[in-house]
Amino acid sequence: MLKGPICGAPRCVWDLRATLGEGPVWAEAEQALYFVDIVGRAIHRYRPESGETTSWDAPDRPGFLVPSNDGTFLCGLKDGLHRFDPASGRFSLDTLVEPELPGNRINDGHVDAAGRLWFGTMHDAETEPTGSLYSVTQADGGLHIHREDEGYIVSNGPALSPDGRTLYHNHSPARIVYAFDVGKGGALSNRRVFATLDDGYPDGIAVDSAGFLWIGVWGGGRIERLAPDGTPVDPIPLPARNVTKVAFGGPDYRTVFVTTARNGLSPEQLQAEPLTGGLFSFGSSIPGQRQAVFPLARSIVL
Repeated sequence: MLKGPICGAPRCVWDLRATLGEGPVWAEAEQALYFVDIVGRAIHRYRPESGETTSWDAPDRPGFLVPSNDGTFLCGLKDGLHRFDPASGRFSLDTLVEPELPGNRINDGHVDAAGRLWFGTMHDAETEPTGSLYSVTQADGGLHIHREDEGYIVSNGPALSPDGRTLYHNHSPARIVYAFDVGKGGALSNRRVFATLDDGYPDGIAVDSAGFLWIGVWGGGRIERLAPDGTPVDPIPLPARNVTKVAFGGPDYRTVFVTTARNGLSPEQLQAEPLTGGLFSFGSSIPGQRQAVFPLARSIVL
């Protein structure tokens, strides 16, 4: 029996066998889902209406991409924030991030309803707490990047509550989901432990229109769902061990897309779970929040 908001069992809509599928994001203007394969150094697009799939090579490992107001995307590659134009497939560096920390890379990101970008960095070897959480806004015709928090080995999942007053962010190796208060101008305060996971590691987060967190669980084979007070409710199993992140999309934001990853699994595990690394989808009775775009102050010819 299906539980909670699921409308139809999860099904694999693209068996692309991504090494590290991550960062799904709905591009409303195109009615398409974009996501990345970090290790595969690729950007992928899936159009659910037609089933059309398109892929682009990235010049380095992409951690996330978010739509902007001019039809391009802001993409976090290993070294910094780049503009990506799907019409040409070209990337253009906008701003370096942490050039003093060559052992780090950019990981997960999210644009909130106010048009502010949040993203995290992580230690590439996943051993040192050198990662940070950043916010990005437009200032003086360019990007203003501000470090909001630090001390992460692997940061993941920035996402905001529907009222914009709470930001959730994961320290994945510690199995911790943090919550922050979001004040005027996006200032963060009152970091606290919102939840901890016992089975698997919290990866990316999406928050639906009712304020429930949908957390991809790395090594847990499921989407963990938490109520606004942190109470676990109706986890959603998937036939893939490494579930990385959820995105809501479709015309009414009632379609759930889920990325997964083959990275780190043995041949025996992959044989037992052959759809691991695929893109999954199912319906939800609870819509997600509308995907905001990042407001680029200037255009760049790519």
